[in-house]
Amino acid sequence: MPEGNSAEGMRAAAYLGLGSNLGDKAAMLDAAVAALAATPGIAVTARSRNYRTPPWGDTDQDWFLNGALGIETALSPHALLEACLSVEARLGRVRERRWGPRAIDIDVLHVAGATVADERLVLPHRFLRERAFVLVPLAEIAPDLVIGGETVAQALARLDRSGIEPVEGAA
Repeated sequence: MPEGNSAEGMRAAAYLGLGSNLGDKAAMLDAAVAALAATPGIAVTARSRNYRTPPWGDTDQDWFLNGALGIETALSPHALLEACLSVEARLGRVRERRWGPRAIDIDVLHVAGATVADERLVLPHRFLRERAFVLVPLAEIAPDLVIGGETVAQALARLDRSGIEPVEGAA
């Protein structure tokens, strides 16, 4: 896909991962979904429940609330990344340390028909098949999505899901 918006009428299915572990986590995820839905070139098609998950990477921090979003987009993968980063910035995301606490995190996980590997973006997301906190909500909305030769459900079956619990009434 070219940079910026794709050709008129051309849309791609894509999936985003959402996370927060500061402040009112559920309200932050709701605000991110609303901001993404209001972004030109993005139409939200599916949303998982929210899941309470333990921190990953840097484990000396509060628990996370994670979810997944299915979208249709007219944006190129890089333009979609920029839209996600813009929403994060508007919602107060501060990048202080890798895998550290964050008010909001929006990851581009997969864009149909796109394979990207550069300094700004890797698609499919490089850690997608290794992170249960991403795969559990993604499997709720796209269990048959094939990434790396296996479905999301198959990848999830290999991982430890302990500590990941749905939050009732969310999403």
